[in-house]
Amino acid sequence: MSIYRIGIDVGGTHTDAVLLDENNQVISETKSPTTEDVGTGIYTAMKKIIEEANVPREQIKFAMLGTTHCTNAIVERRRLNNIAAIRIGAPATLAVKTLIGVPDDLREALGKYLYLVKGGHEFDGREITSLDEEHLYQIAEEIKGKVDSVAITSVFSPVSQTHEARASEIIREVLGEEVAISLSSEIGSVGLLERENATIINAAVVNVAKTAADGFVHALKNEGIEAKVFFGQNDGTLMSLDYAVKYPIFTIACGPTNSLRGASYLTKSSDAIVVDVGGTTTDIGVLMQSFPRESSLAVEIGGARTNFRMPDIVSIGLGGGTIIRMKDNGEFTIGPDSVGYHLPEKSLIFGGDTLTATDVAVALGKVELGDPSKVAHLDTGLLKKVYANMVEMVEEAVDKMKTSAEDASVILVGGGSILLPEALKGASKVIRPKRSGVANAIGAAISQVSGQVERIYKLTEIDRDQALEMAKDEAKQEAIKAGADPDHLIIVDIEDVPLAYLPGNATRIRVKAAGDLAQLEVPMS
Repeated sequence: MSIYRIGIDVGGTHTDAVLLDENNQVISETKSPTTEDVGTGIYTAMKKIIEEANVPREQIKFAMLGTTHCTNAIVERRRLNNIAAIRIGAPATLAVKTLIGVPDDLREALGKYLYLVKGGHEFDGREITSLDEEHLYQIAEEIKGKVDSVAITSVFSPVSQTHEARASEIIREVLGEEVAISLSSEIGSVGLLERENATIINAAVVNVAKTAADGFVHALKNEGIEAKVFFGQNDGTLMSLDYAVKYPIFTIACGPTNSLRGASYLTKSSDAIVVDVGGTTTDIGVLMQSFPRESSLAVEIGGARTNFRMPDIVSIGLGGGTIIRMKDNGEFTIGPDSVGYHLPEKSLIFGGDTLTATDVAVALGKVELGDPSKVAHLDTGLLKKVYANMVEMVEEAVDKMKTSAEDASVILVGGGSILLPEALKGASKVIRPKRSGVANAIGAAISQVSGQVERIYKLTEIDRDQALEMAKDEAKQEAIKAGADPDHLIIVDIEDVPLAYLPGNATRIRVKAAGDLAQLEVPMS
């Protein structure tokens, strides 16, 4: 019996969907306008590819979703959980308040129940002071019935997780299994405030992720599909439904990474710069051994500085729907605003009243789309300057992503990639693969499942080889929990950084394991 899989990726302008067979060949594909409620666009796209493919629904066994639900909730400050944030770090961290430096509106939404408890560890694993369990019980009683999600952060928990683990037990004991608990040691790396912010944001979007997951499962059931559901995460791999609801923050920026994985698959390239042109933005990322390069910098999410893993992506305000404004003196501006998914109504070539980047390309004969006569009256000389500026924006962004001055392979994907020329400055070659318009959905569908661990080990207690093996085993267990097949796991990345500023010959080890989907035919929950 053939086994099929669905891949869906939600972008700012389009929701792309593909149906693949067991050989990962595309059977059907579509681009559907992203809807304001997101869910309707997902359902429309999914229904279209299923009807077009006309395959037995019972043979569709996997469904993968890359979604912007959590990102949108944080940016819009909507649909967030009622959370409590507990920092274990008194008296050492009294001088710095929780959510410091976070925008006022986000602090107002998330900062109603903030607590500081005695405990935490030094950088070498020694206790600062013993954990104040009595205070934790008091806090649990105080927030009972008032919150549905709790973020727990302890000083240097990447070195020792014991206080976070015990705090979690106490909160769970009093509040029950219904309340979600996020632990900073499972989300961020060393750096208290950034890790705390990441943990709080994770706790705040648990319900959003659950609603998205339930909606996707419900949509599949309505189509008579019993499939295992996976969510795309921002390292270019997948995670199971339960894992996504526990760590929803890892879905942030999964769209660009899906495109990178799709670009790698479509071109069989393991190392290249990928330019993903959508309707609103162009995202540029780097493939390293077929996976997205990870950012080494702290990243702001909704104005909050965080340090959980994120892809190294540069985004520029240029897409198919980018608004071009012409001035009387011959000058012009390109974006950064866009008509987004209203392109088929607003763009001049479709009878609208707004000059977009797509109109410019059509007027210059770069693209065959819509009605070219509706842009024939435009000043060709000025349009050429606009187009050259558009291309230059992309070339500058590509240069920013390079690690050397040498030319690099560039892969163009995304529906808006038709706007760009066949050659770019700084590119040794430009590859535009077949089905590049739905590379993101393909990337979601073909991705493996991964698990990652980042820990600090004291080499006075164990030797380096033992530390590496422990990290590898833990990463593999995380991958299995996320839905990977235990029999087909490989280690795809190891980073071992000696920490000269810590005593005891300490080292920070980060390991990622990845594997194929576990081939368990179980019904949806």
